[in-house]
Amino acid sequence: MNKKSGLLADPSIHPRLPDWLRKPHGLSGSYRSVVRTLSGNATAYPPGKSVHTVCVEARCPNRAECFSAGTATFLIMGNACTRECRFCHVHHGSPEPLDREEPARVAATAAALNLRHIVITSVTRDDLTDGGACHIAETVLSCRCMLPDATVEVLIPDFGGNESALSAVLSAQPDIVGHNLETVPRLYAAVRPQAAYRQSLLLLDRARKTVVTKAGLMVGLGETDEEIEAVLADLIAVGCSMVTIGQYLRPSPAQAEVVRYVTPEQFSRYESIGRALGFPALAAGPFVRSSFHALELFQAAGAAPSPCPA
Repeated sequence: MNKKSGLLADPSIHPRLPDWLRKPHGLSGSYRSVVRTLSGNATAYPPGKSVHTVCVEARCPNRAECFSAGTATFLIMGNACTRECRFCHVHHGSPEPLDREEPARVAATAAALNLRHIVITSVTRDDLTDGGACHIAETVLSCRCMLPDATVEVLIPDFGGNESALSAVLSAQPDIVGHNLETVPRLYAAVRPQAAYRQSLLLLDRARKTVVTKAGLMVGLGETDEEIEAVLADLIAVGCSMVTIGQYLRPSPAQAEVVRYVTPEQFSRYESIGRALGFPALAAGPFVRSSFHALELFQAAGAAPSPCPA
């Protein structure tokens, strides 16, 4: 038993890392160029001021591949989260005040990387009245201004159910609003103790009336395949267009242990279930993450880009 997470870690179902989860990490020149730009060493935006990415903060296994392809997912509003989810490697603690220059800096960095699809996510900021919604909206608008031909995706927290906060984000007209359910309802108390499954579904239901919506799930935390299918049914019921399902990989000993490694064959079955339910786009695989191949998934959903706000 992992005392912190409350999740069972039976050695019989917690084998060594299987072969399909061993991924080479080549470091190309493009990778190094992206790292330099993100760290503030490029001349395309004020030197010495870095931007954070969820790729690095969450130790994403795809970061070498994405950086080598010249893509990244921006993490805004600092690198300290007010929540302490049992699966997440992002630092938990007291955040610093918002950096008012950050929206422009993210936009300039996106331009320096010549991005066609910009993904913006954030830590959860329960310390702020609006949860940081206006800051997210300002970042979207800055990116729109700097790169008017790029599509913009936001991956947002639940804002504690604050409808006005969600409306503030929607007013910036992002092309996609994503919100991750992460796991099945039964495991929320152990994995996401400061979140509520129904509240997350309600956010997606409200957002889909304005914009294309997207959700992400992890497997390997103790859920059953039947529970994943039930979550997919809940998502289709609230009009969610895009879903990602990936393997949970423990980022450090401080997080919840892996209960099972899902086989590639089972991930293929998840995709078949998603197609049968009617999802326009669903990606499932061991290394799939919420923003991995984000532009391709958006295109697969057949959604039209949102108009730029006047």
